[in-house]
Amino acid sequence: MKKIVIGPLTRANNSCAVEVTVEDKKVVDARCSGIFFRGFELILQGKDPRDAAYLTERICGICSSLHGAAASYALEDAAGIKPPRNANILRNLIIGADILQNHVRHLYLFSLVDYLVLPERAPFVPGYTKDKRLEKKKNDTMVQNMYLALEISRLAHEMVALLGGKAPFPHGILAGGATVPPSADVVMNFRSKLQKVNQFIQNQMVSDVYILADAYSDYFELGQRAPNMLEYGLFPCTEQDQERYFPGGAVLNGQIQKFDLSLIKEHTARSWYAAESGPRNPSDGRTVPEREKENAYSWIKAPRYSGVPLEGGPLARLWIKGDYRKGTSTMDRMIARTLEAQKVGALMESWLDELEPEGCIFLPFEVPKNAEGVGLTGAMRGPLGHWLRIENGRIAQYQIITPSAWNFSPRDNQNCRGPVEEALIGIPIADEKQPIEIGRVIRSFDICSSCSAHIITTGTPVREIMI
Repeated sequence: MKKIVIGPLTRANNSCAVEVTVEDKKVVDARCSGIFFRGFELILQGKDPRDAAYLTERICGICSSLHGAAASYALEDAAGIKPPRNANILRNLIIGADILQNHVRHLYLFSLVDYLVLPERAPFVPGYTKDKRLEKKKNDTMVQNMYLALEISRLAHEMVALLGGKAPFPHGILAGGATVPPSADVVMNFRSKLQKVNQFIQNQMVSDVYILADAYSDYFELGQRAPNMLEYGLFPCTEQDQERYFPGGAVLNGQIQKFDLSLIKEHTARSWYAAESGPRNPSDGRTVPEREKENAYSWIKAPRYSGVPLEGGPLARLWIKGDYRKGTSTMDRMIARTLEAQKVGALMESWLDELEPEGCIFLPFEVPKNAEGVGLTGAMRGPLGHWLRIENGRIAQYQIITPSAWNFSPRDNQNCRGPVEEALIGIPIADEKQPIEIGRVIRSFDICSSCSAHIITTGTPVREIMI
């Protein structure tokens, strides 16, 4: 047996590591570790509840708008208010633009690097050179589309900034509504950029992912796991939030059911948290770090639904919506993410037509002195939940379960693996010196345990990191 450790795992928006055990050229065990303690739940204690939307956006620079939305939903739930109609549309547009920048960026800059022959210059070297199968003409076209994707992703981020004030960490989403009125010039600018992004998705991105799927059809078999998934629902259809464009639900052994928040518990047996931290429902969650804990290997807790590890993301959303149920493999996740980008872009064009130029965008409200609220949404990588308790007008308790906590969780109190760990079991490793199969499977989940700060101490050499 041989152990392979990849840490930090690059092209993953995070500080994480994976350790796999290989026997007879196959993965027989896996451990996924979140190696970066953020402590946002502790930072938020004692803060004004209205600050949560801005502070929690700093959890991640890729999906910051969704944290702003979840925090706003939680405070609105606690205060018993709903945003104005225009505000709901503006929020959906900001979130939609953020999802488009993520999905374009993830496919071309994070995933395709594992499959293409790339120019032999920085930042593409050093890198794995094994198992690159595309014909040269198709490969070169996709490399050109990779460079174009940089521009497209930037345009999507500019759309976030148009309605959110800036990107990442937009200020356009807050409890009570939105901040940027939909003036004619802003809407026209947004629509122009959206059309360019949608043309790229339609003309390049969709065909590229299917070309890749044809060349790497064996990845419809690799990275599979049981069809156990979760989604809270993405994009409220109206300000009353009685229905969402991408509905929520739990999938257990392929069967869809209405999700029940009381069935969620966060386990901490293999996480660097004290025993009192879990297993607990997030409404009664605790965050008590214990770095020296024996047998722990991750800063990520292990959320479970009725004791089952569930996967989130575009595949879960399209499965629940009934738009894609072919399988649960590496390639299925990549195709689902691309198809979701296509659907989100089309929805956004229709939302622009629904905006009222003079319509209200913010509803003033009083922060309750004592209350509880829950904010749930789908995010780029899956279900995102914020649980809030207010006492004497300040945050007394705040718990967050991110999508990557579901996907990249360590083993739970029953010693059951997390979804990524499950997906790695059984994959073949052709060359243990270039285990490219591991990265392909992990990146299909679009892992992001946190937005990392990269610090270089002047005067010391920068370590070489293989991408």
